[in-house]
Amino acid sequence: MEKDEGKQVEISDISKKRKFIKDGVFYAELDEFLTRELGEDGYSGVEVRGPVGRTEIIIKATRTQHVIGEKGRRIRELTSLIQKRFDMPDGTVSLFAEKVKNRGLCAVAQAESLCFKLMEGIAVRRACYGVLRFVMENEAKGCEIIVSGKLRAQRAKSMKFKDGYMITSGDASNHYIDSAVRHIKLKQGVLGIKVKIMLPYDPKGRNGCSVVQPDVVTVMEPKEEKELDIPPKTGYAVDFTGGATATEAVGPAGPTGEPMPTTALGPAMDVGPAPGPLGGEM
Repeated sequence: MEKDEGKQVEISDISKKRKFIKDGVFYAELDEFLTRELGEDGYSGVEVRGPVGRTEIIIKATRTQHVIGEKGRRIRELTSLIQKRFDMPDGTVSLFAEKVKNRGLCAVAQAESLCFKLMEGIAVRRACYGVLRFVMENEAKGCEIIVSGKLRAQRAKSMKFKDGYMITSGDASNHYIDSAVRHIKLKQGVLGIKVKIMLPYDPKGRNGCSVVQPDVVTVMEPKEEKELDIPPKTGYAVDFTGGATATEAVGPAGPTGEPMPTTALGPAMDVGPAPGPLGGEM
């Protein structure tokens, strides 16, 4: 049965399920190999692409000159090792080194940097706050660093350092969040390091994410109002005086010399004080 299955695989094209699994295993093993080999040179990730029958591997690092080596010696060694490990024919694998544009927005580079700081004996708080400040100075929206393990005492604990704005759910987190996990072996035990960086928005996608967040609302400034050419509306006033002059509208003078107020029915009359409850004056 195994021989028949092998013949069938050789004759027919490989199924999509097997192809995706094969590509995933190849990428995971390649990433682990390059992490061990190029960790000190600022390794920040790998990208595999290329046409059928040819594989192009692009290594992203902060110090590409160390990846290439003197006269391209180191990158040729890496190419030879990858060909022998995955049993690829000669001339079908090409390695390229690409420099990371902004090291402060790369979670893998910052996780590796934090690993080397802790291995040198720097205090956890000082090392984490240094990385956090460096990330936020490079225009990141937010950053979160989690260090867990035996930090000082025998009791293991976890320390979390956060700054800025960080999203954790929704489709936007797949585009905006760059995360990396690293483990370092110290004398007291193994420490786990997790770095999450929220990238800024960049329409061109060079220094951030080009996808717009769905919950971001931009309030535009109002436009300048222009005066209309139409003249304003004119209303009609109602004259309650019947055309009388100002002195006639005020009315005759009272006993004290002041003009008495008038009403629509004529001059106001002095009716005297109001009567009290028993008929007397108030």
